[in-house]
Amino acid sequence: MSGIATTPDQHAPIPEFKQILGHPAPLWMLFMSEFWERFAFYGIRWALVLYVVAEFHAGAASGEAPANHIYGAYLALVYASAIFGGLVADRVLGYQRSILLGAVIMAAGLFMIAVPDETLFKVGLATIICGNGLFKPNISTMVGKLYPVGDPRRDSGFTIFYMGINAGAFVAPILTQILAQRFVSDDVPAYELVFIAAGIGMLISLVWFWIGRAQLGGIGRPPAGSDGLQKVGLVAGGAILAIPIVYGMLSIGATKLQYFVLTPMFVGLCLLLLAEGVREGAAQRDKVIAMLIIFTFNILFWMFFEQAGSSFTFLADKIVDRKMFGWEFPTAWFQSVNALAIILFAPLVAMIWVGLGRRNPSIPRKFGLGLLFNGLAFLLLMFALTNLVDDANMIPFWTLFSVYLIQSVGELCLSPIGLSMVTKLAPLKLVGFGMGGWFLSTGIGNNLSGIFAGVVSGETGMTTASALSGYTFGFWALIGSGVLLFLIAPLVQRLMHGVK
Repeated sequence: MSGIATTPDQHAPIPEFKQILGHPAPLWMLFMSEFWERFAFYGIRWALVLYVVAEFHAGAASGEAPANHIYGAYLALVYASAIFGGLVADRVLGYQRSILLGAVIMAAGLFMIAVPDETLFKVGLATIICGNGLFKPNISTMVGKLYPVGDPRRDSGFTIFYMGINAGAFVAPILTQILAQRFVSDDVPAYELVFIAAGIGMLISLVWFWIGRAQLGGIGRPPAGSDGLQKVGLVAGGAILAIPIVYGMLSIGATKLQYFVLTPMFVGLCLLLLAEGVREGAAQRDKVIAMLIIFTFNILFWMFFEQAGSSFTFLADKIVDRKMFGWEFPTAWFQSVNALAIILFAPLVAMIWVGLGRRNPSIPRKFGLGLLFNGLAFLLLMFALTNLVDDANMIPFWTLFSVYLIQSVGELCLSPIGLSMVTKLAPLKLVGFGMGGWFLSTGIGNNLSGIFAGVVSGETGMTTASALSGYTFGFWALIGSGVLLFLIAPLVQRLMHGVK
């Protein structure tokens, strides 16, 4: 398969790739590299808030709110760092070297958080953040670069890649929870082993990509004149210098982080993308405007979806009756429900989009569906917390399990479509930067999710009353934004100038 230039130097054509199951062979290598990186990411996701409460707040319920805040800030900076990683790949290192360097730094951070010291824990999180910025946006961008512009397989390619993400996310919580529970000390799981296992998964991702990158040909190679290792050393040094800065951001609190870091970053990114769009002409300007509108709704989606790693974890631990037939469903395994649903539903959703043909919903309407499904999940929680609370102040297991399933359908309407959308709408010279913008909007949503989860838990820990109040607000916010996006969808679609 050949196609027009989409590599960083804008001149090298897409190589002729061997096809496997109708897609370029490197897609499957990227699939497995992402699988192991997501294993590392989701392997620690379920444990972070529980570990912070147990290790740094002596297990007190009052530690829930600060744990939610650090979790939200960590996720926000993980995604925000993608801006810089995308820019480095676009202009300095190329995508391949950025991915390799990011994997090394992430692995180091994962091993650091296994040390039970609060300061070193935050330094480790900061190190993971810096490495993730180099890894995450660039491996996603490379998927788009395997296909010529206009190739109808691109959306399905991203959906396959998204299944790799969720395969890792499914396996990780199950294995790491088993590992942690096998070495319980004073009724506290061995969270440190969880972090070590995640670090090993990240090293596997590094080796897998190192071996498989020969399949990529010239795609993702450094820009012309940047083939030497000197710039790799400079970027590595810059990442190391950035770690204390990121540590400081983690330490100022989620609210200040939102006001003084994330919001200015988002505004600046929007202005830079708009400036490049204007420079390339009216059509590209309109495409950038459409993309930025979608980014705004993306923030709202993830603000409530990412309760999965924060308030939903405390909900599962304290308010959900997890006992079934004499066995208790582990709290961490709820994190795998979403991933399993994505794996099972992704092919079905992809077939539905293809089967609808000309009636296939536009990108903004798919995003609207994502918001509405997310809202329906919160409606189910409202119902359970109002009508299904038993004498022990617990709600049935099936309700939270179903919430994860419903949210997964919404995620499939939105997230893989968003990754593909950026590669279609971003200015050609700033595709990596545009992907960084996508992840920044996701990061802002995640930081807001931590702030929101802190409100749901309150000062004394989560109760059925506090959960009902918070999740009712989430329902109305999601339904309202979903309806609004449906109403303005024709305008947004016109701004896309024919992009489907």
